[in-house]
Amino acid sequence: MTPPVNMPWSQAFRVAELASRKPTRFTLALDEAALAALAADLGLLEVRKLTFKGELVPKGRHDWELTARLGASVVQACIVTLAPVQTRIDEDVKRRYLAEMPQIEADEVEMPEDDTVEALPQVIDAGAVMAEALALALPLYPRAPGADLGAVQGTPPGAEPIVEEKLRPFAGLADLLKQREGEAEKKKDE
Repeated sequence: MTPPVNMPWSQAFRVAELASRKPTRFTLALDEAALAALAADLGLLEVRKLTFKGELVPKGRHDWELTARLGASVVQACIVTLAPVQTRIDEDVKRRYLAEMPQIEADEVEMPEDDTVEALPQVIDAGAVMAEALALALPLYPRAPGADLGAVQGTPPGAEPIVEEKLRPFAGLADLLKQREGEAEKKKDE
């Protein structure tokens, strides 16, 4: 099966063609063009290295389980300075595909505790699972070492700047308590 044009990292397995008694092992090895396309798709500056190695194992008569190890070195922009930040990702990935998923017909449902369960598709795409696992493992707010937002002041000329300490309603209580304790100590000494 040829990968979709927009997903050159695709590695699809037709469930009907998988061996029903033994695991099907896979290793995704992406070329530079596929790494660049994946980086662009995920909004990264670069994906330097990526390995996704695992297997599809039959579970019972109709269900399947994908287990794999994801390893990647990615570069993201720092949220403060936009400097490149390199991150190493090592994750275990697990997905269970059930032929008979219970149908939920309620208006509101709770999220299940086991978020690895999905309905069994006709085609299991290990590359799509890899891209999803990588996206979920990325740091949400990458920050370069030493990057600091600092304080921002936006007051008109001549006005007293608003300091965060003054915005907290109970900020002065600790100082007030210390002052009263000091006064109480003075009275005891007299």
